[in-house]
Formats: sequence, C-alpha cells, structure tokens
Amino acid sequence: MEQAVRMEGIEKYFPSTQVMANKDVNFSVRTGEVHALVGENGAGKTTLMNILYGLHAPDKGEIFVDGKEVQIGHPDDAIGLGIGMVHQHFKLVPSFTVAENIMLGMEPTTGGWLRKKFEIEDVRSLADEFGLPVDPEARIRELPVGMQQRVEILKTLQRRAQILILDEPTAVLTPQEVRELFVVVRQLAESGRTVIFITHKLLEVMEVADRVSVMRKGEMVGTKDIQDTSIRDMARMMVGREVLFRIEKNPPNLGESVLEVENLVVAASGGIPAILDISFEVRAGEILGIAGVNGNGQTELVEAITGLRHTELGSIKFLSEDITTDRVGRRRNKGMAHIPEDRLHVGLNLRTNLDENLIVTRYKKPQFNRLGFLKRSAIKDYTVETIDQFDIAAARQGYGISTLSGGNLQKVVLGRELSGEPNLIIANQPTRGLDVGSIEFVHRILLEARDAGAAILLVSVELEEILSLSDRIAVLYRGQIAGEMSIEEANEEDLGILMAGGTLEDIPSVSI
Repeated sequence: MEQAVRMEGIEKYFPSTQVMANKDVNFSVRTGEVHALVGENGAGKTTLMNILYGLHAPDKGEIFVDGKEVQIGHPDDAIGLGIGMVHQHFKLVPSFTVAENIMLGMEPTTGGWLRKKFEIEDVRSLADEFGLPVDPEARIRELPVGMQQRVEILKTLQRRAQILILDEPTAVLTPQEVRELFVVVRQLAESGRTVIFITHKLLEVMEVADRVSVMRKGEMVGTKDIQDTSIRDMARMMVGREVLFRIEKNPPNLGESVLEVENLVVAASGGIPAILDISFEVRAGEILGIAGVNGNGQTELVEAITGLRHTELGSIKFLSEDITTDRVGRRRNKGMAHIPEDRLHVGLNLRTNLDENLIVTRYKKPQFNRLGFLKRSAIKDYTVETIDQFDIAAARQGYGISTLSGGNLQKVVLGRELSGEPNLIIANQPTRGLDVGSIEFVHRILLEARDAGAAILLVSVELEEILSLSDRIAVLYRGQIAGEMSIEEANEEDLGILMAGGTLEDIPSVSI
C-alpha cells in the first residue's frame, strides 16, 4: 500500500515555554487507512499534525506527500496538497449558515454577485455525495456540536482533501454522535481517503483505526497494527508504566448532609424548564454520580448549584444554610469548589498567566492580600507548590498557559479548586478530553478529597467513570431523575436503559 504521508526527523522547540514538543519524530500513514495518533496530553501529537498542516514550521525534518518531498509553510500549502484538518475547537462562524461556512472563500458568483441558490445546492450535493446530511440554511449557532463537526468535515472535503486530520474529534460528542462519526470515518477511508485520527481514547482506537502510532514526551514510541495490540499495551506505551483502569477505593465514611437540593426547577437559556422538580442530597465523605447523555439538564443543574444560573422554584442548601439566591463568591467562601465542564471558557482565562488563574478565586484572602496589595512572594510560592503537587507538565510560574495541553489545563483547574480543602466539590465532566494517565490522576485526586471528608457531586457522561468513582448513582433524563441506585446495584446495562428514558421496575428505589 502506498504512503500518503511520511515525516522524517521532525523536531519542534518552543522557546517561550522551553518545551521540546517534537524530538526526531518519524511518522508515516498509508493511503486509504484510518491511522490513530495517540499519546498523553502534551505528548506532541497535535504539534506534529500542526506541522503537517502548516500551522507550525519544523525546526528540522522532511515531509513527503504521495512520495514527493514538500515544503508546507502555511495551511494554504497543505490544502493545495490535499490535506485538511478539523480542529478540536471548531473554526466556524456562529452567525453564518452551514452553506456560508462550507463555501467561505469559494462562493459562487456572477459579475461579482453572490449566487446564494447555487451555494446551497453545492453544499446539498456535497453532503449527499459523502452521506453527511446537513441543512445548508441552518445557522451554526443553532446546531448541536456533532452537527457542527460534520460541517467542519464537509468544509475540508469541499476543498478536495484526500488526507484528513481529525484532532480529538470525539472530545465533545455524545456516545450516539461518536458512533455516527465512526461510520463517516470508515466511509471516507473506503472511498480512498486517508484519515489521521488524533485521540487519547484507546477504546475508540480499537473500534475505528487500522493502525496506531504512539507518542510520549515528544518522541515516537512505535507503530502497530490494531490486531497486534491491546488497550493495555497502548496505555503502557503512552504512559511508560502500567495504568490502573479502575482505581481501588475505600468504603465511604459518611458524615453530615452537605448539599440538599429540594424540588428544584431550573430553566434553560430559552426559558423552557431544563430541570423539573428534582430532589437529592450529598453527604460528607461520599460521591454522588449523576449519569446521563449530554443535554438532559446536567449543565443547568450544575450552574444552579454553583450560582451561575437563576433557579425558578425549589431550594438549595449548603451545610444546612439556604444558598438558593446567594452569589457565586459567597458559595465559594463557604467552601464550594467547581470543576466546570468547559475549562477553556469558564474554568480558565487563557490570556492571563498561571499565577493569576490559580488565585483568581482567592486573591482577597489574607494569604495573598494585605491591605489591598497582593503578596507576590506568597503567590509565587503557592504557584510553584501547585505545579509540583498536581504535576502540571510544561507549566512555569509567572508564564502564560495558552500553550499547555488539555490535560495540564485541567490540572490547573484542579489545583485551584481542590487546594483549599473544600467541603463540597461540583465536578462536571472532570476528565473530558483527557488521556488515560491524566484520567487516573484526576480520579485519584477526587477520591482523596472524598476520603478527607468532602462531599462530591460528580456529573459525567462516561459510564465507566461514574461506576468507578460513585458511591451512589442518579440518572438524569430530560431534566428529571429517571432512577437511583447504590453502587452495589449498578451496572452499565441498567444505567443505559435509564439514560435512554426506559424504566426498570425490578430495580429497588434508593432514597437520595
């Protein structure tokens, strides 16, 4: 089989962070295959693909496309060579229609006038050709994430891409959308296109890829055919050691009720109720897992508890005190921590440095503030200590965080939220987009907080995560609790039925 891409001796060093992102990397992909590129966050896989797409210039190395050496100094060069890239964070214009985004820069015109009808017909024909149905006239801001990703793929195909790079394509998708994406990926490969699938989710690699290449700390560890490897083998190659896929935990040592939610009603942004009359409690020393497919009210529930969204009816009590109308700051001062699902836009400010991100919720405290002046020495010591405690690779005190990997950005959030020994931790999708090593770290940190007496509300779409960490589980479906069970009673089949809106008459109800 011919090689679509060959990269030899690729090196890339970032002086601003003093990180060698790629070190003497050799990588090759065959024509018509799905090739997974895996590694921990920060392993250098996205940097390598950004070099192939022309977003970074390599310091050393050679690139061959279809057997010919090429120079790729800009994405336009890559597009001209038939290379397209769908980024983890989409590059779409929210106010534009699907057709306007796909045809941007390629609009059909006559005498300088845009031919809207032809633009829509071109996109509809493209979607039919590749079996990716979309509404050309729909606004991007009105589409679910899975459909937006479909638009991104169609945008690359419209530019006649024969080599598609998909960067963490399942990080923001529901399980149903993931399955739909895999069908599309296999269809593209069967049509003769080459797909490079950047991911950290090893189960997905086994499902969709033909071969897999593993990177660690900027270097290429090796390439294997899928039938010759396993999830455990890939994890060992990624991390350099054996990985615990299910961490051991002690029985819960239950204390007082920390969070009490009673008859809560919360509206979505459009005013339609997203949470409908739900009640539960979380006690000190336990983890209550909220399972469910994305979009069933999880975001609205978390925002109501943390003070980011107004409640319509019901009450929220924290340590027996009603906080239903309290501001975010007061809830934090009482000992509430929040690990948000969107670390980039809610959890962090990428335009500021590491120190500022770590103290943003506590800069008024005497530890860091004296008579209105920040205590720079104390902030520096705290930052250095957090980097060490949470193993935030490539992070430096006083430097920016925009170039950190997703896993290390999540560790910044964890370091800020958990270092103050909170009474209540709201963890919303805490491992979304993380690799196996980072997931193991996050799980261990949460269990340590639980064993130290914190009450934890864990919201996750990952059933394995819910089953691994939770002491009790509630399933959220269309804004209501569809079922409740203890961890001893729970299994994936029963949870899956509840998540899909079914009922299980034989499951005994457990009061929460």
